[in-house]
Amino acid sequence: MTDVPGLRAELRGVVRGEVGFGITDRALVTMDASNYRRVPLGVVAPRDADDVAAVLEVCRGRGVPVVARGGGTSIAGQATGTGVVLDFTRHMNRVLEIDPEARTAVVQPGLVLDRLQEAAAPHGLRFGPDPSTHGRCTLGGMIGNNSCGAHSVAWGTTADHVRELSVVTARGRRLRPGPGWAGAPDGLRELVEGELARLRTGFPDLPRRISGYALDALLPERGADVARSFCGSEGTLGVLTEAVVGLVQAPRARALAVLGYADESAAADAAAGLRPYRPLTVEGMARDLVPDATALPRGGAWLFVETGGRSGAEARARAEAIVRAADAVDALVVTDEAAQRALWRVREDASGTATRMPDGSEAWPGWEDCAVPPARLGAYLRNFRELLAAHGLRGTPYGHFGDGCVHVRIDFDLLTGEGVGRFRRFSRELAELVVAHGGSLSGEHGDGQARAELLPVMYGDETVALFERAKAVWDPDGLLNPGMLVRPAPLDSGLRFSVLPREPVDVAFGYPADGGDFSAAVRRCVGVAKCRTTEVSGPAVMCPSFRATGEEEHSTRGRARLLHEMLAGELVTGGWRSPEVRDALDLCLSCKGCRSDCPVGVDMATYKAEFLHHHYAGRRRPAAHYAMGGLPVWLRWAARLRAAPVLDALASVRPLAAVAKRLGGITPERDLPRLAREPFTRWWRGRRRFGAVGGAGELVVLWPDTFTEHLSPSVGRAAVRVLEAAGLRVALPPTLRLRRPPVGDGRSAVLDPVALLRGRGRVCCGLTYVSTGQLDRARTVLRRTLDLMTPVLETGAPVVVLEPSCAAALRTDLPELLHDDPRARRLADRVLTFAETLERHAPGWRPPRLDRPVAGQTHCHQHAVLGDAADRRLRAAAGLTGELSGGCCGLAGNFGFERGHWEVSRACAEEQLLPSVRQAPGTAVVLADGFSCRTQLEQLAGVRGRHLAEVLAQALDGEEA
Repeated sequence: MTDVPGLRAELRGVVRGEVGFGITDRALVTMDASNYRRVPLGVVAPRDADDVAAVLEVCRGRGVPVVARGGGTSIAGQATGTGVVLDFTRHMNRVLEIDPEARTAVVQPGLVLDRLQEAAAPHGLRFGPDPSTHGRCTLGGMIGNNSCGAHSVAWGTTADHVRELSVVTARGRRLRPGPGWAGAPDGLRELVEGELARLRTGFPDLPRRISGYALDALLPERGADVARSFCGSEGTLGVLTEAVVGLVQAPRARALAVLGYADESAAADAAAGLRPYRPLTVEGMARDLVPDATALPRGGAWLFVETGGRSGAEARARAEAIVRAADAVDALVVTDEAAQRALWRVREDASGTATRMPDGSEAWPGWEDCAVPPARLGAYLRNFRELLAAHGLRGTPYGHFGDGCVHVRIDFDLLTGEGVGRFRRFSRELAELVVAHGGSLSGEHGDGQARAELLPVMYGDETVALFERAKAVWDPDGLLNPGMLVRPAPLDSGLRFSVLPREPVDVAFGYPADGGDFSAAVRRCVGVAKCRTTEVSGPAVMCPSFRATGEEEHSTRGRARLLHEMLAGELVTGGWRSPEVRDALDLCLSCKGCRSDCPVGVDMATYKAEFLHHHYAGRRRPAAHYAMGGLPVWLRWAARLRAAPVLDALASVRPLAAVAKRLGGITPERDLPRLAREPFTRWWRGRRRFGAVGGAGELVVLWPDTFTEHLSPSVGRAAVRVLEAAGLRVALPPTLRLRRPPVGDGRSAVLDPVALLRGRGRVCCGLTYVSTGQLDRARTVLRRTLDLMTPVLETGAPVVVLEPSCAAALRTDLPELLHDDPRARRLADRVLTFAETLERHAPGWRPPRLDRPVAGQTHCHQHAVLGDAADRRLRAAAGLTGELSGGCCGLAGNFGFERGHWEVSRACAEEQLLPSVRQAPGTAVVLADGFSCRTQLEQLAGVRGRHLAEVLAQALDGEEA
């Protein structure tokens, strides 16, 4: 039994980096991107090689295993451990040197690959291997797994680019592995020289042989390269602290030939024949993995074949030559860089999208990357399909067809004993099939726990015994990553699903994509960690809190891991009352970016609302939940009492404002928004009273959301102006009828004060209640809204919602919360954005021309739920040029107002929104359709953002003037 307090104290006494033995520290690293789960004792983030050596010395003395971890995207289980996990991503994550002349770089193991590419790019260089996880995988992990990526047909594996390593062994020796036996531990050379015949004949000759130890790299005719043999050892031989890697010349221009085939077997048959044309990539994928194939050539599967050149013309000519040589059903050549990136994004997301079958059922890794000789790939895939069918399994192959390497997620049942038994039998038979085709069990991600048990099928018992002897030379105490690669744990033990509840959890949301099962929703996160990507090109939103803090617990994956452990109840024992889960979710902005940007559609905003609903059930909530969650009621109350001038005056008195913020749980750095003197619906009634009725065409119902009604009525007035100019007839939703006195008693009609104070009088999307987890209240509000909207639902009128977050709530939260009420789906399907309304219901209308550039940000909920294609087309028709930034503004409704969120809120704004506005020309129109976005711009940059409706309305008025 390990003395955990003593271990923690001793490590804290000798390590300069962080030592974390708390529940959250451990829960975040129980899993990687595999099917396996191991609970560590603690996590250490070393600052340097001295820290690594200190950890190894302490753990060796106490018999505690050590596992090195980078981005945690390993698919075979090798980035998890039961002892101490070394997290290299916090400190040892830098490029130490770039030598353009020698074309080398000196890097630390926690460096994310994209950061190396950015450092090398100014010199026209790059690191050749590029896994699809390039935005979050680390160089240490790539060396540990001998990663490859899409460009391996041109640039090979990571081992092909490693020049020299710095390694600390389990017994504390510091070695510098390299060619010519450099850095070899004592006994390794003698071991190799006694087994030369076996090393020369026992390893298949494949471009993607990753399985086992690369002991054949130590042959004298191969330069006795100790660094190369260390690659792919999965952290079982030593701990990497630094690496010298080679760089390659990046092509100046690229083109992409997309070749269509009948199915993936036909594509695989063709792939090997394209290698003589020296392409940069030959990637294959089938239609099942492509959300929208309209931009692709005809076919049921495609090869993506990239070419390079010194000019665009040269790259295109090479791509066209490949098209002529390929026996394809159809083909096209793409030279536009943005179009190429969009296509590659589909391929890179396949590791996530493949986890769901077309019918929505789950699929899992485990046999993710077998490799066979490229010329055998087509035959292998046909046999593979037959084997799947024989076991009643399904999977969609994709991957590096030019190198004979296939990725596939298979719909294993890993939740029942019968299903796990089938998983084990299938694994054995598939290993035999791969070997029969001359292949390797792993062609990219390593063996780990998933395949190591089956290495005797590939290598035979004697070679596997040689691997064990090599492990003993490097690590005689078996300290490093035990259970991986040699002396492995059974491939069906420690499955991460075994700890989850077998019965569905009682929840508020419907989770329609997961069969109503919250556990299945949490299982969506398979650990590919796209949420940990920090690049800002393109419209991506996910995950703004991780981008601000860099902490795993503030990533979508980290929060999903904590929810997984909460459901398991072994490590996180508080259930819905868990403070660890609450604290991790506290900085979730509910931006919904993960709903669209996560390849498997994890929806952390919904999970957060669900958690808060249970966490505070029957308990006092934070003050901000009452202040911000009840905002629609407070604002209606202020409007009815015509108290806006008084409240604004009081808010301008600093001491009074400070007290109000403190009582309301609002951060002191925030200014309170000003209330409108005339709410939108009051303006509307006055307008109708004076006979100002415009538009005689098709009826549209304009939704008076809380923000438009009480805080930005100018947006509503502008929308009416534009919609009517487009020939549409605008109406507002019905409201609660006045309480009438008995006929003949002479009294006037009066309002029902109880209904007023409870917010019953008007429609409401329930957004503020959902975002604060007050789901019972949200359902009550939404049911009353459906009652009011029933007459509208009996017509064919669309419902125009100006505030993107409210539109998103009606489209998604409404039907998922009221999944038992058919009216909810009917209303959700009626909801349109401002631009969608004009496009669909006034297609002949043309907006006024402004011919000005735009700046600002696409609202995160619009990006994630609504889409902005119609907005783009409307802006283009109005002559508004340029692109809006991605990301999240950081205010995000109540988030940026809550105490404790100021710094993160500001950091989110500084990532994309504020720089885009500061860099915009003076003539630019600053667009911000969301009230939160406009408030953030005004409070942090002194800039007034405007809704697109306001911009168009002003232009219309200018034309008339």
